[in-house]
Amino acid sequence: MPIMKKIAYSIFALVASANMATAQAKHEDTEFYTPVPPVVTPTSANFAAPPKDAVVLFDGKSLNNWVTTNDTTKPATWDVSGGVMTVNKTGGNIQTKQSFQDYQLHIEWKIPSNITGTSQGRGNSGLFLASIGKGDAGYELQIMDSYNNPTYVNGQAGSVYKQYAPLVNPNLPPGQWQSYDVAWKAPRFNEDGSLLSPARVTVFFNGILVQNNVELKGPTQYVGQPSYKKHNPANPIKLQAHGDKSEPISFRNIWIRPA
Repeated sequence: MPIMKKIAYSIFALVASANMATAQAKHEDTEFYTPVPPVVTPTSANFAAPPKDAVVLFDGKSLNNWVTTNDTTKPATWDVSGGVMTVNKTGGNIQTKQSFQDYQLHIEWKIPSNITGTSQGRGNSGLFLASIGKGDAGYELQIMDSYNNPTYVNGQAGSVYKQYAPLVNPNLPPGQWQSYDVAWKAPRFNEDGSLLSPARVTVFFNGILVQNNVELKGPTQYVGQPSYKKHNPANPIKLQAHGDKSEPISFRNIWIRPA
């Protein structure tokens, strides 16, 4: 076979092999069910008031600091009542108007007491620590009902979705307010687009450590393995309006301290 034909055939084979691998990838490939994090019962969540130097992202009164993710020229349209904002699934994901790089974040959330469904279809949402595109693109800390609700461990509440299961399961029952306290360090990239330093995150869930300075493998991927591609280290923070059919989640007392 002439050399040019050999080269062309080799390239074709590599492309075909890559396409086949992508076509065969399934979301189940990155879902793990063991080891199951031990259940730890917190005395209560951490309902910390904003420090004086904090930026208040939700004060219980309005969504002035939020926009719609798929069209950031439009205001967020979730429901606000009684000091609480509740997911409006027709409004889609929402994200902050401001972008943040490294920070400390506090957020409180509640699964409705009349929640239904099982596994990932039970009170599913997500806190995206950096939103790097429309839809569900970014780095997700999972929010859902994981109180007596088995699912894959790297998809339960407190997990870095599809990457790290929580160290323990400190979920409170549906109908009770819960809290995340997050320390986030954004990834950095070299001029040529290569990774200089990966993202890192520490998470306290209801006052209990569930992620201890873990090194993220890249942005969240539902199918396939995560990997890094150069992006701005400063990005909005996003909340997910998940497509499951269960009752929507509520949020309150959201504030951030840029590092």
